[in-house]
Amino acid sequence: MIIRELPPDERPREKLMLYGIGALSNAELLAILIRTGTNKKSALILANEILSYDKNGVAFLADCVPEELSQIQGIGKAKACQIIAAIELGKRISNKPKASKIQINNPEIIANLFMEEMRYYKKEFFNVVLLNTKGEILSVENAAIGDLNSTIVHPREIFCNAVRKSAAAVVFVHNHPSGNPTPSKEDIDITHRLLRAGEILGIQVWDHIIIGDGTFFSLKNRGFM
Repeated sequence: MIIRELPPDERPREKLMLYGIGALSNAELLAILIRTGTNKKSALILANEILSYDKNGVAFLADCVPEELSQIQGIGKAKACQIIAAIELGKRISNKPKASKIQINNPEIIANLFMEEMRYYKKEFFNVVLLNTKGEILSVENAAIGDLNSTIVHPREIFCNAVRKSAAAVVFVHNHPSGNPTPSKEDIDITHRLLRAGEILGIQVWDHIIIGDGTFFSLKNRGFM
């Protein structure tokens, strides 16, 4: 069935206007991005094929590339680029601090800021959250990208922007692609090395948070720093 044959309040765009974005399924959201189907498949059918393309479902879209989506019959390069551009825009919005400065007073605040983006990464990313004297976020800097098992972290790179932007303190955030946020010996060693570097520079290290799949580990709260 093509979308225009559906009752008006069941068509994705009309449904969004009537009931709001929260009423739409993942397939319906994708169908809006796809816009048009083919002679044999509606945009909604194509959306469901995308969601069933990989065992991870919608999470697959977090790191897919146009070439992968283009393998689905009916999804050409233009539609693939539209979908990936929308996903990337969502990532950037979720990762950008609000216009009004966010004050950090517990690890849950930091974890919630990064969870939905970093939990799906297939490589380790090491971010540095720069804070002012009030504990408000100045900026978020990506300091290193590693492989599936480790991230190469150098103190000079970690603190470079913190010094340049006169940050009073920092919080380190990195992800474990395995989904298990338990720190490795390397994670603990790196944290201690960065703590020493921060003391020399006069920049406090408030915490090191490891993001897993829907969970996180605060090294400060667990007594590792």
